[in-house]
Amino acid sequence: MLMTKEKRTSTRTLRGWAIAVLQEAGAVRECEYHGWMQDRADPHARNRAFELARQDRPPGLSPEAAAVAIVEVLDSIGDTCPECPPEP
Repeated sequence: MLMTKEKRTSTRTLRGWAIAVLQEAGAVRECEYHGWMQDRADPHARNRAFELARQDRPPGLSPEAAAVAIVEVLDSIGDTCPECPPEP
């Protein structure tokens, strides 16, 4: 069976590209109410994101630089939405 891979939409910034890769891998999700990115803390999804970043990176970016971009975005995203009330 022939499988096709849908091309990721083009992004203007390295951060935007890294967020798109993390979303595609399922490592982050968007708060459905406020739009903030949330880290899902799924190690398998993170590993998929690193693999995707190394294999399908923007032109001119080394695999190491792609991995660094993923790490920087992950370090800047929390696991809760800052606008949602805390769960009891």
